[in-house]
Amino acid sequence: MDAERKRLRDLSTRLLRLHKILLDRERRAYEGLHGRTPSGALLRLLLEDEQFAWLRVLSALIAQIDAAVETDEPIAHADAERAFAEAYRLLRSGSDGPFQERYRLALQESADVVMVHAHVSRVLPPPSTPDGPDRAT
Repeated sequence: MDAERKRLRDLSTRLLRLHKILLDRERRAYEGLHGRTPSGALLRLLLEDEQFAWLRVLSALIAQIDAAVETDEPIAHADAERAFAEAYRLLRSGSDGPFQERYRLALQESADVVMVHAHVSRVLPPPSTPDGPDRAT
């Protein structure tokens, strides 16, 4: 396995673990309002319900990474770096958006989210932009 494929597979595994914890939290909140949700309905909620919309950007990133990893074509270093930069932008950049707002709240409320965030962050290099060091953890 080439080095870029291995790096992306590792990133995907870490992001998937984070996604699961965030999805479980959102599911509990949804069930608090609407009652128990069967597992089969959870996918529909993730894809269609407004309460879960903020998670779709992370779902899409994981799907893009997984698609790249599963191809037979070599993965260019620049393509891998774009995936890492997007993960950094979502999780650590301090930028604003629906995902980042809900994610910061999850970080404040859950030690589990903080732990998995730290696990993902270990593989996210700081961006090589003029903005300087990261502003949020």
